[in-house]
Amino acid sequence: MQHILKLFWIIIFLSGAHLHAQDIVSGGRLKQNQVVYDVFHYNIALDVDIAKKSISGTTVIKIKLKENTPEIAIDLINLYQVKSIWIDKTKVGFTHMKDMIILRDQHLLTPGWHDIKIEYSGIPPVAVRPPWKGGIQWEKDDNNDPWVAFSCQNEGAKILFPCKDHPSDKPDEGAEMKISVPKGLKVAGAGRLIKEETAGNKSVFTWKTSYPIHNYSLVFNVAKYQVAKRNYVTIDGNHVPMEYWILPENIHRAEKHLDILAKSVRVQEKYFGEFPFINDKIGLVETPHLGMEHQTMNAYGNKYRYTQVGGEDFDWLLYHELGHEWWGNKVSNSDWAHFWIQEGICVLGDWFYYREKEGIESFHAQAKKASYSFVNKYPIVRDSSADSGSAYQPDIYGKGAFFMRSLSFIIGEEKFFEILKAFIGDKRYTYSNTVTTSIVENHFSAGAKMDLKPYFDFFLKTTDRLNIFVKEVRPKEYDISFKNYSGTLPLEIKDGTTIKKVMISAQPVRITSEGTPMIDPNMYYFKSVVYE
Repeated sequence: MQHILKLFWIIIFLSGAHLHAQDIVSGGRLKQNQVVYDVFHYNIALDVDIAKKSISGTTVIKIKLKENTPEIAIDLINLYQVKSIWIDKTKVGFTHMKDMIILRDQHLLTPGWHDIKIEYSGIPPVAVRPPWKGGIQWEKDDNNDPWVAFSCQNEGAKILFPCKDHPSDKPDEGAEMKISVPKGLKVAGAGRLIKEETAGNKSVFTWKTSYPIHNYSLVFNVAKYQVAKRNYVTIDGNHVPMEYWILPENIHRAEKHLDILAKSVRVQEKYFGEFPFINDKIGLVETPHLGMEHQTMNAYGNKYRYTQVGGEDFDWLLYHELGHEWWGNKVSNSDWAHFWIQEGICVLGDWFYYREKEGIESFHAQAKKASYSFVNKYPIVRDSSADSGSAYQPDIYGKGAFFMRSLSFIIGEEKFFEILKAFIGDKRYTYSNTVTTSIVENHFSAGAKMDLKPYFDFFLKTTDRLNIFVKEVRPKEYDISFKNYSGTLPLEIKDGTTIKKVMISAQPVRITSEGTPMIDPNMYYFKSVVYE
């Protein structure tokens, strides 16, 4: 009876832990015991036991300790049991509470380089609504074979392996993942596949990248995948492998899907420059969840529901997640308060596809359509203490993209594209160097030779609409002014079929118009207009 009761309470505990795991978020304000070190490399070796729905293995974290410290902290949820930890091959004591491992060996924790090896095992949290509420998915494909997927952008990789779970610290020297699964299954991962081997009844796949990478991209997908491959030549003439890891039942779709992928890469490259990870691959993997921007192995689960753009088949999910290779993976936020940079500019890139295939009016139509769904409950930019849960909101997508389109109107499209390409091509802002809204603002202000801070602050840090006041002062004459914006902005004013671009501020500007002027006909601003 005692054994039955003990088993009962273990089951209750684990069930509660699984529920709790779904409320975990990533980032937030860094603690001092994590500020003191930088991560340079992850080496992750895991055995995936599909029958028991568990994982076990080790993670080696190469860090550089910047100063003397009484302790350091490493994130790992308490669903896992930590068996042993070594610092530079010396076994050490530790505590593991509240989803955090604390190491306090001051004899070993001296400034400089250290390898921290952590051995652990456990049952990863099951995804509730992937990828938004992530975790592991233990699924089956149409042939009733195992199909396992992992997503953790919101929760952070601490629900999979020990890490420093903050977007500001991507490992400068990349990462390696060695995943063991039951023989006959294949593992898709980030970077390049450097080894595939068989060990007894196990298949072992080793993936490696030398590029800095978000910890939430260091995940695995498992199935009886088939791999469709081809060579892609980038806009700068480099040859990059293009791969699609696809379920066997859909292999007949692979070549067309790669055609759409190649076409999508070409448009992204036109606006944002060469594909950012030419030493790895352009990769897709079929997943049971909708999708996620896992660097060089984007998750795809849109089920080939193509739409037509410019008379050609188009997959919005494929294209959007691909755009994150530039915005999110190459250019990354320093913390989640600036989530809009990777999501908003990525959505702007989605609209560029319509511009490329259907023209400028289709581009404008995408922006107008997006504006109808703005929630406008919170400012797009939150304070630096924001974690992934508090920073994530619908407006970081469409409203963030709308903001950038407005910016292109303010400074002029030709100059805008020039500045944008210069930004994403600047090593100060890419790969291991993360960015904030202030960095974006300063870059555009310098490039445009304009003070754009009032514009950035108003549209990103408040929920205010631009209030435009139009007063008829005499027949065919109107005064136009801003009621809640202190700076000066260009404004399109339509008189009949003629559109004029006029600089407007809080001081009324008088115009002549045969009829009541139409304000901002192309909807460059999130605004309200009052006529008197």
